[in-house]
Amino acid sequence: MQEITIEEFAKLDLRIAKVSKVESVEDADKLIKLELDLGDLGIKTVFAGIKKAYKKEKLENKLVVCVNNLKPREMKFGTSEGMILAAGSDDIGIFILSPDEGALPGMKVR
Repeated sequence: MQEITIEEFAKLDLRIAKVSKVESVEDADKLIKLELDLGDLGIKTVFAGIKKAYKKEKLENKLVVCVNNLKPREMKFGTSEGMILAAGSDDIGIFILSPDEGALPGMKVR
């Protein structure tokens, strides 16, 4: 395991986001396209490799934790503007990290 400093960790802008739209990605086995509402910070499009673990209905309106300041990445299917946090693996399943009730889109994770 490579350790990082507190200064390196502080560079991450982790925010609460609400999944406002979920779309299938044609010809992608794992990816789905998510539209994330970050409140006053706006809307971001994120491609996530969670297609096998979550149905569209389970994701819509779900609160998630988003890496807000990740450099956008051009992908075959479009531009991904961030990342949602999840744990697990293909073997045991994938589990999205979700905030407790009361958290609002755009809130900074501390």
